[in-house]
Amino acid sequence: MSNPERDEQQEEERRAEIVSRHLDPAYTAHFDDHPQAQAQAQCSTPTHTSDEDAREYESSLKLQGGDIHRDIYKISARGSGSGSTIQRAQTFSHPGRPRPAEATEQREPGGFRRHFVQQQLLKRSRSFTTPITSNFVHFLDLYGSFAGEDLAESDDENAIESDEEERLLPGEREGERDGERRPLLGKRKSTRATKPGDASLTRTFFLLIKSFIGTGVLFLPKAFKNGGLAFSLVTLVMISLISCLAFHLLLKCRAKYGGGYGDIAEAIGGKRMRSITLASITLSQLGFVCAGIIFTAENLYSFLEAVIKGASPLSITALIGIQLIVLVPLAFIRDISKLGGAALLADVFILLGLGYIYCYDISTLTTEGMSKTVKMFNPRDFTLTIGSAIFTFEGIGLILPIQSSMKEPQKFEGLLYTVMVIITIIFASVGALSYATFGEKTTVEIISNFPQDSKLVNAVQFLYSLAVLAGDPVQLFPAMRILEGSIFGHRSGKQNAKTKWKKNAFRTLLVCACGLVSILGATNLDKFVALIGSFACVPLVYIYPAYLHWKGIAENKYVKAGDVLLMGVGLVAMVYTTAVTVSRWSSS
Repeated sequence: MSNPERDEQQEEERRAEIVSRHLDPAYTAHFDDHPQAQAQAQCSTPTHTSDEDAREYESSLKLQGGDIHRDIYKISARGSGSGSTIQRAQTFSHPGRPRPAEATEQREPGGFRRHFVQQQLLKRSRSFTTPITSNFVHFLDLYGSFAGEDLAESDDENAIESDEEERLLPGEREGERDGERRPLLGKRKSTRATKPGDASLTRTFFLLIKSFIGTGVLFLPKAFKNGGLAFSLVTLVMISLISCLAFHLLLKCRAKYGGGYGDIAEAIGGKRMRSITLASITLSQLGFVCAGIIFTAENLYSFLEAVIKGASPLSITALIGIQLIVLVPLAFIRDISKLGGAALLADVFILLGLGYIYCYDISTLTTEGMSKTVKMFNPRDFTLTIGSAIFTFEGIGLILPIQSSMKEPQKFEGLLYTVMVIITIIFASVGALSYATFGEKTTVEIISNFPQDSKLVNAVQFLYSLAVLAGDPVQLFPAMRILEGSIFGHRSGKQNAKTKWKKNAFRTLLVCACGLVSILGATNLDKFVALIGSFACVPLVYIYPAYLHWKGIAENKYVKAGDVLLMGVGLVAMVYTTAVTVSRWSSS
């Protein structure tokens, strides 16, 4: 088989593997009386067949709307071969050509026009590259990892089996286990980290922008008030530069050892280092979720006061409770791609909010000038600025998977630095303009500073609250899957209803725990954000990359000294800013 044909077959198998994770395995693309379907059912049925097993591999046409989504099942069937032997026609190598229009099609009403439109669409599809995703198969596969970790739901039939499940009991021969579910070709390994990427520079640019610009940008105006205008600007630029250095160290480790953040940590520091790294990722993501819940509750509280023109009928605690009612069902979603709509909606609302902030701040500064209460340095609360600024640069978890999705990963680092310059300008301008506009009146919910009698402000306030709420399930997903992996392993809930409901109960408790922490931290959101940035984000961004580079990459003594220096700066910053933040919180 020629190389192009082999590449085409491998691509077809990859597409089939992605699609199969989202299809019901009890149905097939063949008809019930098709010999391949019957053979597949016979081969897949164990010796002790039950009534439930006998119904496996029915035709997908029996599903509701089966004729509509039948082509999706055919993608899976073409890639897997459906367990049948390869026919001679499938091994014949020949160049593929588009099917020409038949004469009967041309003679139908509108036939020439239809043929012309199809040809034009074909030309456009070959020359146009979408900035984010090219098709729905790529969309399903793009956001399934965080920090380079494979977070595929283990409820899938193709989920990775644990080593314990792979071992045979003493005296047991291969293939004699009742109800065995292992694939015939052995243990499946995830292809998410090994398949070649196909993302262009344009697509990668937009993904990096999205990974960094989130809800944390709205906490910057209050952070500028806590530190002062000049100090906050210098701090933001310094944190951006140190973050770039940390990203460089992590990417060098990845180039040598491969894998995700946890895989790199395990290869260099052992399983304990992997556990510590994943624990920091989990803690930081849960902190982002709690901060988002508090921000949404306080924003909605201000929105209700502005609309009712009086005291809000719902307290902050009640608004947090209402959010939990929404978040618990969303936490039951097993596939992160199904949250893509909520994430896209959040991005649109965030852009609308940022656009209004820029317009209002610039127009106010042009007409009224800078507030007279603006300080260049605030010696009392400047440590809160450090934690909040670190919290804002929250995109380290998506750097490794985005690099893996690139067609030319060697160009990723230069593109990353370009994006860091852009987002640093955005962060600095949002914080500086808002603080210069409102001065000492700057609040944590910056939208509350705008005229509350304006319908446009009320709309922006409400939409931004929805944006943060819609983004919370996406932030919660990595932490939830990491914790589930450590508690339940790779036990499947699809074959065991008890396991599935245990996982659902755990997810419910996790969301409720986030709500409880949000209630406790609701009185001081800026201090809560600074605490998450200082305690959870500093090790993940500054300490761990330097340690991994020092132990696994660095050979020159000067390079090792630089790694030790970065570790020391990160450790001192974490301990000092965390202690001061806790002290300021308790005194207030």
